[in-house]
Amino acid sequence: MKKINVSIWLLAVAAMIIISCKGETKSTNDDSTSDAVSEGKGQSAVTDDVSAANALQVAKSLDDFKTLVVAIEAAGVEDAVVNVGPLTIFAPLNSAFEKLPAGTVEGLLKPENKSQLAFILTNHVAPANYPDTQLVKEAQKGRKLYMASGKYLVVEEKEDGIYVGGTKVLKTVKVSNGWIHVIGDVLVPTE
Repeated sequence: MKKINVSIWLLAVAAMIIISCKGETKSTNDDSTSDAVSEGKGQSAVTDDVSAANALQVAKSLDDFKTLVVAIEAAGVEDAVVNVGPLTIFAPLNSAFEKLPAGTVEGLLKPENKSQLAFILTNHVAPANYPDTQLVKEAQKGRKLYMASGKYLVVEEKEDGIYVGGTKVLKTVKVSNGWIHVIGDVLVPTE
């Protein structure tokens, strides 16, 4: 008899749930964890106030990377740098772009040079997890890093720090999708 009462009670609860939900549409816009996606945009257009910042979000939040952010957007590679990863991004400071010959940045930002700019920017992204401690190990083993451009960069440990592609790593920042290593030069591929 007790078994039947429990079964009837469970059926009654289930019926009430079904009846109360009938005709209602479920809203997925919970303000505390909502994700907003712009129409026609990729993963880089997703914003929320809960997740840890990814590489692009961190770069956008710092004035030292304004030129890099403009270049990323002009090249259309935003989705690549917000990819789940892990990624290792060697992020040139604004001053690194200023070291390039006059007119170089302006020329690369033109729509007709989008693919060339994308190639240069992907030469700053390693599709792997390389925190600063791993860079030291790679340098000690004499290894090169494979970059998303298809090129390889030499990693060296010198008296004053770690160098990748001939430029010194100035600072390292952990982001949700990997690592950002701040550098003082643009890593222009030799081809």
